[in-house]
Amino acid sequence: MAAAALAVGSLLAGCGLQPAASYVPKAEPGIIKPAEGLPDDASLVVTAKNYTEALTLGKMAVLAATAAGFKVTDLSNVPGSQPFRDLLVSGKADMGWDYTGTGWIIYMGHEEGIPDKGKQWQAVHDEDLGNGLTWGEPSPENNTYSFAVRKDAVKKLGGISKMSQIAKLPVKDRTFCVESEFNSRSDGFNPWLKAYGMKRGAANGVPDDNIGIYDTGAVYSATANGDCNFGEVFTTDGRIDALDLVVLEDDRKFFPAYNLAPVISTETLEEYPQLADVFEEVSSRLNDEVMRGLNLKVDVNGEEPADVAYDWMVSEGLITEPQ
Repeated sequence: MAAAALAVGSLLAGCGLQPAASYVPKAEPGIIKPAEGLPDDASLVVTAKNYTEALTLGKMAVLAATAAGFKVTDLSNVPGSQPFRDLLVSGKADMGWDYTGTGWIIYMGHEEGIPDKGKQWQAVHDEDLGNGLTWGEPSPENNTYSFAVRKDAVKKLGGISKMSQIAKLPVKDRTFCVESEFNSRSDGFNPWLKAYGMKRGAANGVPDDNIGIYDTGAVYSATANGDCNFGEVFTTDGRIDALDLVVLEDDRKFFPAYNLAPVISTETLEEYPQLADVFEEVSSRLNDEVMRGLNLKVDVNGEEPADVAYDWMVSEGLITEPQ
């Protein structure tokens, strides 16, 4: 559908990227059935970024579109958000999953995200129509920032479940592990502290000695090891479950919405409007807990993203195993 695979292959070779293995297990239609009136030559180019969650979602899109009757070119494993975005905007790919907050802040250049899920999705949807892209309905999955605490420390900290309860703890218990980027972001740690009524550096707030700055990813193990009580996390990271961490509720709605949604070429969607329902069957079943479990299977158990995507879609009845 989008510019032929040859053109895409040339683009990827030019930036040193080889398309990911196109392997996905064989499957038959389930809840997702062949689309009515679809021509025999209907084709679709699916793209995905190069980290665990994106690769698993990309394979879901390939399986879903194949079950719906499309001939699919799999262009997963794109190194970074901007090259991924360029494939969609240029028309060299037809579809990819993305997050509303990423679209709003990274691609569209807005300084602040919108915490309300519906308002953030609508804003991204409306603005991206001008770029020839249509955002499908948002998923319950919201891969945004949060803070997590060790499960065995929850009771010691008074049964804590919400971020607003941190300010009520003794100062000695207000200890944090954060990544260096989050520590300095204009929408990161310092404004979060202010939103939740805590002053950084103050003896009765959060003293500097209570804050540990870590490299990307090291926050999870540091929190699990007790280096701090509260670690900055992404809400769908599989290490949350693997390390027995508990995500706190952002009860003052500080963090912007990063809900997952299918992003589809408007031209492609006009030709094949059935695609909206195909991908919504997948995204409507995904939430933070489900995605954490899937990410854990890849990152901790060492399973292939294609197999994890396949097994989950079979378990949901979206596709079926060949007989």
